Amino acid sequence: MSSVLDRRCSRRMVRHGLVFLVGVVLAAVLFGLPTTASEASFSELVERADAAFRERFVEGRMKEAIAFYEWILGLNPLAVQSQAFVLNRLSQLCYELTTFSEGNTPQDRDLLLKGKGYGLRGLRLVPAFAEWEEEDFREAVERVGDPAALLWTANNWGALFGYDPLQGMLGVNSVWAMYERCLAIEESYWGASAHNALGALLIVVPEILGGAIEQGRRHLEKAVTLNPDYLENRVVYAQYWGFAYDFLGNVNGIRDRELIERELNLVLEAPVGDWPFWNREAKKEVQILLAQFGELSP
Repeated sequence: MSSVLDRRCSRRMVRHGLVFLVGVVLAAVLFGLPTTASEASFSELVERADAAFRERFVEGRMKEAIAFYEWILGLNPLAVQSQAFVLNRLSQLCYELTTFSEGNTPQDRDLLLKGKGYGLRGLRLVPAFAEWEEEDFREAVERVGDPAALLWTANNWGALFGYDPLQGMLGVNSVWAMYERCLAIEESYWGASAHNALGALLIVVPEILGGAIEQGRRHLEKAVTLNPDYLENRVVYAQYWGFAYDFLGNVNGIRDRELIERELNLVLEAPVGDWPFWNREAKKEVQILLAQFGELSP
């Protein structure tokens, strides 16, 4: 899967630039963004963006957060640290926005590509990463110290594998490298998400391509141990260890019935708590898994 967009001629670049400009103006009208930089300070814009981000479990507020952060990203000059923060948020939001659809739609694919692009832009703010990216991606990743940039770039990139499995096989090592580096920096970041993501990959990817089922299980268990209140950890544990998978990564049976029932019931009974978006998402995912569980049960 290429991380570089096709090069465009100057006329197309101008046209896309105009489309972007129109989009910004429309976003300003729809979400109440200032139409000139003088109408609000940087801190005020960030405050409004962050407020929408906190309420992104409502789809409209998530889209509003994206519009605000994209507006902020266009401000000049923007310090490198601020660029990194905004790019990370945009990468995360693009990934999260796909959860509102039924999945695997062309719009989802566009969002994941956009999120991956924002993530890579954030990673390239690290000069050593940019220097090594084309020569040795794993070596480039070792130069990064920002777990947010690594996690959300990897999540977008990994989710794209479902649209092109062949390219996914070629890119899986790059995604693994980002999750592993995230764990090395801060394994508890975002509810220990890198543990559950890497664990799922290791379980469903064939051994010939680097998969390792038992190692994957240990990562899933570690995620639950580190943050049991981040309910997505329990859902992923039930989904990828409770169910069994074939060579192509498709569910073909039940591996641990008791585990599925225990973890999914815990998620249903648990409060939303400190993770207002992802714990709500986990509760929705439980309903899907319970239906699948019923279909596979004798």
